[in-house]
Amino acid sequence: MLAVLAPVSGREPAHSLQDLTKLEAKVEAVAAKVTPATVALLAEKTGASGSGVVTTADGLVLTAAHVVQGSAEVLVVFPDGKQVPGKVLGANYSKDIAMVQITAKGPWPWVARGTSKHLEAGDWVIALGHSAGFDPGRTPPVRFGRVISKGPGNFLTTDCTLIGGDSGGPLFDLDGKIVGIHSNIGVALTNNNHAGIDGYREDWDRLLAGEGWGRLSLNPFANPEMPVLGIEMGLARRVKGVPVEMVVPRSPAAAAGVRIGDLILALDHSEIRNGNELLQILAKKQAGEVVKLGVLRDDKNLEFKVTLARRDHLFQTQ
Repeated sequence: MLAVLAPVSGREPAHSLQDLTKLEAKVEAVAAKVTPATVALLAEKTGASGSGVVTTADGLVLTAAHVVQGSAEVLVVFPDGKQVPGKVLGANYSKDIAMVQITAKGPWPWVARGTSKHLEAGDWVIALGHSAGFDPGRTPPVRFGRVISKGPGNFLTTDCTLIGGDSGGPLFDLDGKIVGIHSNIGVALTNNNHAGIDGYREDWDRLLAGEGWGRLSLNPFANPEMPVLGIEMGLARRVKGVPVEMVVPRSPAAAAGVRIGDLILALDHSEIRNGNELLQILAKKQAGEVVKLGVLRDDKNLEFKVTLARRDHLFQTQ
């Protein structure tokens, strides 16, 4: 029996034993629904293993890019022990997302995709995966937790307990829809990054076509697709804000009129106290998006409209 002290849905607090009982029933129902589609992936060529989730009846599997890196084929193992061949399709290594297509004839158990954009800190989620590798003696363990934070980029962080073998496995909302794929597991085991499912939507056609691109990094802020202003941040001493130490030529900041010596105080009217806060807010934006940058210059408050650029596109043109 699963005992959980948690909100009934989203961030709504549970007020009674009845609320907790309803929540427990919901988690159990989701687990029963999604477990058959949560698969283990074994790459004989590289020796790598991980998890994935089937999201179409014809056997399209979503997983993490680092699980299938270097492999053209993998063995897909269902919780009941059934093994079928899978062809590795495309992968965006910057987002740590990839696809595998089961080549045996279906239909296969599958789970629908939800959205990750609207998740917020405190939302409750359910994580599955083949912890420590496929084990015929048990089904994929079910872990229940909450979203800790959003970003950077398409990533989100939860406190669901994950270990080796869970990588590439699915994260579900309380409606039983896929909202993320386990990316890198934290040292504390309860502070883990997941690739948001919305990242797949943006790259769907390229992934299906078998394209591979991007750069795998344990630091999501180094993502080549990260939106940037085109400045070098200085260190603010005894003041709030981010000093502009350098402006990249032909960058969004340069085009908007930002200068060396400006002090960035806000982005889209959200206060910026330090460089880390600026990065966190930028990470939730998209390249091409227009943002309002609040700046202090010569004791005057100014506002600039800046069209964000992708990190890799900006520095390729330098």
